[in-house]
Amino acid sequence: MHAKDILIDGYNRIREEVHATVEGLDPDALNALPAPGTNSIAWLVWHLTRVQDDHIADAFDLDQVWWGGADNWEKRFGLDLPRHDTGYGHSPAKVAKVRVADPDLLTGYHDAVHEQSHKALRALTAADLERVVDVRWDPPVTLGVRLVSVLSDDLQHVGQAAYVRGLLQSTAA
Repeated sequence: MHAKDILIDGYNRIREEVHATVEGLDPDALNALPAPGTNSIAWLVWHLTRVQDDHIADAFDLDQVWWGGADNWEKRFGLDLPRHDTGYGHSPAKVAKVRVADPDLLTGYHDAVHEQSHKALRALTAADLERVVDVRWDPPVTLGVRLVSVLSDDLQHVGQAAYVRGLLQSTAA
């Protein structure tokens, strides 16, 4: 098995978990905060998708799905946030701005980002993984390290979202 196949499998798992976590939820559940100062399912899935969109686009010199194309995700979400915002470091007030009325909006955006990521991953060579994509760190970050970092971050956030879903379902029962 090649490294790119392992990465593709990992990114596919993110997508599967996003769908399993989000599908069938109503707006109240999507936007519920399990406690003050925590994150909603909508925010967690939006954030993990924005991070993947931002980081993959940057690493492969692509346009972010959020801004471009016919789907116009930035406008469809209608969030009152700066254009480049991915949710990193959001305060509780900013988390509260990320409200989603339809789970299909979250999964649609995630699927569009996943497709772009998947296409980029399929074209990877072993040598590509050694390419430096960020010199602001010591040591500089290679493409391989960036891809694993995004994979790890996204899996953690989708796990958090699934946990919130379980909390909400257990308190509703």
